[in-house]
Amino acid sequence: MMLPWLNPARAGALLDALRERILVLDGAMGTMIQQHGLQEDDYRGERFAHGYDALYATHGHAHGPGCGCGHDQKGNNDLLTLTRPDVIAAIHRAYLEAGADLVETNTFNSTAIALADYGLSHLARELNQAGARLARGVCDAVEAQDPARPRFAVGVLGPTNRTASISPDVNRPGHRAVTFDELRDAYRDAAEGLLDGGADVLMVETVFDTLNAKAALFAIEEAFDARGARVPVMVSGTITDASGRTLSGQTAEAFWYSVAHARPVAIGLNCALGARELRVHVDALAQVADTHVSCHPNAGLPNAFGGYDETPEDMARVLGEFGRAGLLNLVGGCCGTTPAHIAAIAEAMRGVRPRVVPALAPLPSGGSGGSGRGEVEPDRALDPAPPPPNLSLHAQGEEQNA
Repeated sequence: MMLPWLNPARAGALLDALRERILVLDGAMGTMIQQHGLQEDDYRGERFAHGYDALYATHGHAHGPGCGCGHDQKGNNDLLTLTRPDVIAAIHRAYLEAGADLVETNTFNSTAIALADYGLSHLARELNQAGARLARGVCDAVEAQDPARPRFAVGVLGPTNRTASISPDVNRPGHRAVTFDELRDAYRDAAEGLLDGGADVLMVETVFDTLNAKAALFAIEEAFDARGARVPVMVSGTITDASGRTLSGQTAEAFWYSVAHARPVAIGLNCALGARELRVHVDALAQVADTHVSCHPNAGLPNAFGGYDETPEDMARVLGEFGRAGLLNLVGGCCGTTPAHIAAIAEAMRGVRPRVVPALAPLPSGGSGGSGRGEVEPDRALDPAPPPPNLSLHAQGEEQNA
């Protein structure tokens, strides 16, 4: 049974807006943080002045000189939500004022797994709650200036820095650096924090390993069940190179069929590639997904120095064609994009009708948790399966057995 909305007014406003127009997501957080030229002291603030959390110690441990708990924190962008909330709030506001309808929380790495590199795993829930509260607060302030146009805080769950499907050691192909249950626990903690902080939507983003995403979606459902209510969920994968596949080997269509059981309000692609390179894959999603389609690409491909050269005008021109072709319901930017890019994209989408969500024939039921989408043998998990004789081409696909 479908749970009710946690915040019916916010969820209803989002669904109404999706029917009316192409909604605009924000752009890169990291790109904007880099422009502030922050140093180690900015990241640490007072609470983390010695490279560890002065308010936390494991049982029986006393912090002090040489205790070994200190870590460099520069680069731990999510920590800035606590130590420099003024910077993060200003970035959120800049994107909203540029025309974004939705801003993503500064929580891309706020899981216990990813934060372990900085010795701050215990902060996961706090960072997610603070990140959602900060984003929602800025949305409230901007929305108050134009109440007819609601703004939404998207609680981001990033991919972590580990993969459940692939060994990090070429000499031990069966080895995994993380288990499904470890990912599930980390994502549950993060999701609870985002919900506590008031996120309007949860987005499992930059998915390079579908098994990681399945752990996140499972944890999200557990969090919803515990509350007896839900918020809309978005899923966005990453096509890693010219092969047209995710890192775990799936095409865009196969990726959709692997996560469709979660009934996301939107499925999309982001990061790794520029808009031109993503066009064919977004088109594929638009043909097979019976939900909204999103796209927030990088500002082109990275140059020799790791930067991004695509101008706001170039990016808006390419994505504008996506919109006019009927491929999009949500659009924004990823690495290398700025408020200038989002302003140009928002202008390009002005007056363009959103993609009409198709009513597609369901796949044969195969015991896939009530989704009506059948399970298939493992060797069909990477590419769309050929359709049975009694199904239309629009209904072909498969699910990854994970």
